[in-house]
Amino acid sequence: MPVISILPSSVADQIAAGEVVERPSSVVKELVENAMDAGATVIEISLEDGGRKLIRVSDDGTGIASEEVPRALARHGTSKITKASDLVGVSTFGFRGEALPAIASVSQFEIQSAAADGEGTSTRVLGGQISPAERIARRRGTTVTVSQLFYNMPARLKFLRSARSEWRSAVESLTALALTKPGVRIHLSHDGKNALTLPPVSSVRSRLGAIWGGRYAEDLLDVDDVAGPIHTSGLVQRPADVGTSTRRGFLSINGRAVRDAGITRDPRYARSRGGPE
Repeated sequence: MPVISILPSSVADQIAAGEVVERPSSVVKELVENAMDAGATVIEISLEDGGRKLIRVSDDGTGIASEEVPRALARHGTSKITKASDLVGVSTFGFRGEALPAIASVSQFEIQSAAADGEGTSTRVLGGQISPAERIARRRGTTVTVSQLFYNMPARLKFLRSARSEWRSAVESLTALALTKPGVRIHLSHDGKNALTLPPVSSVRSRLGAIWGGRYAEDLLDVDDVAGPIHTSGLVQRPADVGTSTRRGFLSINGRAVRDAGITRDPRYARSRGGPE
């Protein structure tokens, strides 16, 4: 009979990485969500080679105190819940405390953070091995740099798609998050070139206008309805304007961007069958 043993933490982290980190866009999503949960008003994202070579996310959020950085890099380390009852109605994007250690286990990873302007810390992680922290001078906030994703997992590395495909996936993930937080300034660069600048705005319509153009946003219809405890609001296209692509269909529930093929498909299916528009 096989002997039961406890997996080393490095192996457990790589298993968790298989759930959290599918591709560069997964890293972008996790890091930007962390920045938004930290109350950031400005988020800067830099990618190289579609995110395959480099992902850097910098924010002006609350930052992490030097003594708490090791806990942030430990499995299940989180500031978002403290007890089981907190799971009901959790208002943050994430809470499991697995993203940072999972990402760090499959990349060359560095986190710089400061809880206030002045002195902060820089901590490097190579394939899950944490180096001693160094004291640095920086403004309040956090910068996470992820280099050479999956460098130590050749089987995962070879399944990454082209730089163009990975870039497109990262932009889609970031666009969905930008729509949930229109009041956050977001700047995205790729291979050293400015790719997207979104100033803070007060409405989703204004955010859409900054992403896809004011004329497109102005043609959308407002939707606002309350049915019992459910409040539905947003912007929709007129039936005659709807195309075949679903890339511009975004859904958020309680402020979290989600993907649901059924919700996207059902209105199109009804329209094709002559149902109500």
